Amino acid sequence: MTALTYPKVYSKLADNKKRVFPIATGVVVWEGGLGAIVAGSGAGAAVAPASVAANLKIVGVAAGTYDNRIAPSTPLTGEFERGVFLLNNDATDPVDISWIGQPVYASDDNTVSKTSASGTKSQAGTLFALDPSGAVWVEIV
Repeated sequence: MTALTYPKVYSKLADNKKRVFPIATGVVVWEGGLGAIVAGSGAGAAVAPASVAANLKIVGVAAGTYDNRIAPSTPLTGEFERGVFLLNNDATDPVDISWIGQPVYASDDNTVSKTSASGTKSQAGTLFALDPSGAVWVEIV
């Protein structure tokens, strides 16, 4: 590819905050929960709820509930959003105000922790702010 030497008409997704992914067979991804895909799983990769696992890539927060416990005749897809979302702060490994701007890690599909627990958890996003309720605002990209 060649660097620009004049202005170009550029293309942009109309809504680049939402993406659609296939849902893994046998799982329910709940609305508002973190969706994750196994890193390096290739073209057959599908989204499941985030959990304690070192090899996950968070794709976003589910925009709906996607129940794929009984494999449908046509593949099920779900919409996942990027942005800043309110999640639970893990009571056993909580983040505090000094952690703003640092990575946080998925403890489950609705909870984040300060550390990766010695590499057993995947990065969920970046701590954006603490909420007075004790929950945390996390930026998911």
